[in-house]
Amino acid sequence: MYAIVDIAGKQFKVTQDQFVYAPVLEGEEGASVEFNDVLLIDNDGKVKVGTPTVKGSKVTGKILGHVKDDKVVVFKKKRRKGYKVKNGHRQQLTKVLIETIS
Repeated sequence: MYAIVDIAGKQFKVTQDQFVYAPVLEGEEGASVEFNDVLLIDNDGKVKVGTPTVKGSKVTGKILGHVKDDKVVVFKKKRRKGYKVKNGHRQQLTKVLIETIS
């Protein structure tokens, strides 16, 4: 059984007992979260597609922590001009354990 869920504007394919790194969410470590924007549910070949969401369905999870993604290096250079700029960025993420799909 799996579901496609909209979490903070991004779509994730989730199954039960799976870890998902979603964009940063409100809540503390150990808090439970509920996602009501379920776009599709597949239950052993029985597919329910929402228009735009599946009515009466939800995915619940538990926040395991707030982490940072790997560093992305942004390097800009213009040749022969002596112009070089190096920046880095680490995106804030929330680690969520998917508990139930219903």
